[in-house]
Amino acid sequence: MACDKSFSSNYLLLEPKDVGFFDLIHILFSNNLEKRRFVDSFEQTEDEFARRWLIFLSVVVQKLLQLVAKPMAIIGWGIETCLNLFSSNRNLVGLLLDLFRVAIYAKVEGTSNSRTFLSFIGNLDKRVELDKRIKRGDGNYNAALSMMASKISYENKFYIQTAVQDHWKMEFLGSYDFWNDYQGKATTQAFVLRDRSADHDTIVVAFRGTEAFDADAWCTDVDISWYELQGVGKIHGGFMKALGLQKSVGWPEPEEIKQDDSHPAFAYYAIRDMLKKLVLENDKARFIVTGHSLGGALAILFPAVLTFHKGEDSDLLLQRLEGIYTFGQPRVGDERFGQYMVNKLKEHRVKYFRFVYANDMVPRLPYDDRSLMFKHFGTCLYYNREYEVQVVREEPNKNYFSLGSAIPMMMNAFGELIRSFIIPIKEGPDYIEGSLLEIG
Repeated sequence: MACDKSFSSNYLLLEPKDVGFFDLIHILFSNNLEKRRFVDSFEQTEDEFARRWLIFLSVVVQKLLQLVAKPMAIIGWGIETCLNLFSSNRNLVGLLLDLFRVAIYAKVEGTSNSRTFLSFIGNLDKRVELDKRIKRGDGNYNAALSMMASKISYENKFYIQTAVQDHWKMEFLGSYDFWNDYQGKATTQAFVLRDRSADHDTIVVAFRGTEAFDADAWCTDVDISWYELQGVGKIHGGFMKALGLQKSVGWPEPEEIKQDDSHPAFAYYAIRDMLKKLVLENDKARFIVTGHSLGGALAILFPAVLTFHKGEDSDLLLQRLEGIYTFGQPRVGDERFGQYMVNKLKEHRVKYFRFVYANDMVPRLPYDDRSLMFKHFGTCLYYNREYEVQVVREEPNKNYFSLGSAIPMMMNAFGELIRSFIIPIKEGPDYIEGSLLEIG
């Protein structure tokens, strides 16, 4: 199906599937994008070499990821299976017995659906309990709950359900795979929980970030396609596609959507419908959206799309949106989009907190430079390696790569390693880090 871009005033779309070797080489030496099968651009020219170089890299990386998608998934399954076997067995006999069980079980169902099976990211930090020192009503409660929800969003449905119901004593409302119209498969994940008591009713929507061995998610991250919306600004195309942008019609009004039963629902529209039903059940009900990495990008874009759509339902949801909490979130748009969102969030009194840890690379991408011009916005809570927080406009070393910061970054990494052994003594057993996390 052809892509109807009439909803956008300007755009740059990359199609790695159609690229050939000589096409790639040519783009580095010619600023005319016309007749390029893998580039669809409103303006048809890219005068700056730096921008063409980024297009070149984006397409090459996506092409390579598509080629190694299956090997990546197989290697990831092997690594995760081994990590889970090692952690669940304390002796060789037990390990050998489990290996035998896995060989049989994998043929029938697959170990990844177990309530105790952890993803690679989950194995980095196995802690699942909420911070007992933070209670409902505390200023940090929603942020702490969002952090843990973002963390377990990487796990399978049954693990998440067990954590929410048995550990957190909350309602598990579902874990979902959503359709990406451009990738032609369900590559976006999110889960929903409800934290409810007699005087408290908060719904949490947590978007999953980039899994280590998921080539489709990595393609979403490195896809520097963008759309410019009239009166809004330029927005990262890869993230919009993951949230539910439709090839044929863009962002149609919800009432115009005709669900195609041949594939799963689009994330934005399905979550929107779910939230509407939930908040109408209780006048006190509020919701928050959260996510880590790619999940953080989807979390801030969800309310952005809500503001595009006019009507009572959008107004209702924006009124009930209590906060947005993102962790290690990449940039999602240009400066104009950032100002648009600042105004809209202020208008609807929505809190937005962007958490950044030390030298995390992801919040510093895509670049805030002359070639890409992506900008952050909102309140940035920057944590150094000692977990000391500062409220800043922008995290230090905003584009990550800098000769002047190389030595300080290496020193900081060494300091983090030392801290990982000291912090349990200083803060207590809840801060014990696993060996895999210490190595990472």
